Amino acid sequence: MMNSEEHRPVPAPSAIPHPNGDPRRVLLVMDVQKFMLSPPPLGVPASAVVGPNIARILAQARNAAHPPRVIFVRNHGDRGEPDEPNTQGWQLVHDPLPHEFVIDKRKNNAFAGTALAELIPADAEIVMIGMQSDFCIRATCSSALERGNDVLLIKGAHATFDRLEVWGSGAVTPAAQVEKEIESELEEAGVILLEMKDLPSIFDNR
Repeated sequence: MMNSEEHRPVPAPSAIPHPNGDPRRVLLVMDVQKFMLSPPPLGVPASAVVGPNIARILAQARNAAHPPRVIFVRNHGDRGEPDEPNTQGWQLVHDPLPHEFVIDKRKNNAFAGTALAELIPADAEIVMIGMQSDFCIRATCSSALERGNDVLLIKGAHATFDRLEVWGSGAVTPAAQVEKEIESELEEAGVILLEMKDLPSIFDNR
């Protein structure tokens, strides 16, 4: 059972302090936890690039003329895993501001068994960043598309680990290739892919 420190209660809309972010546009910060952005091999191979990019995107969102609703999703690993609750690796890299939200999850799909759907209207636009591309990013993007959300995924702001091919005699697919495969798969499904160069206009000018 989660304790009170693991899950921040979701306030009723009338009780959310200003600025709470425009709920029609959401920045979903997926599993940006300390172990994920540690130097490899503990963290993802692209941590040195993805970490600063995520920080830039978060700063851009917070400083936008009309800030999006910012929601941090934090994964709860099993006992002994790097993201076991209340360990150093489980901690978020970026401290949420008082008006931002934290959702704790135990499944790849961040909508499953959480209050995330209460914070994101079905017609909202979701900007997705974080980890892991082939697990939580893929599952949550797919679920958001099924709900009717427009989903934007920023290249260079999501990442994963190298993939061991169980049926490939122990062959390993590099993380960068896995990330590109997921981008292609999600784009085919309806996700809009953006570049870091698009950042100045993502939250203000579209």
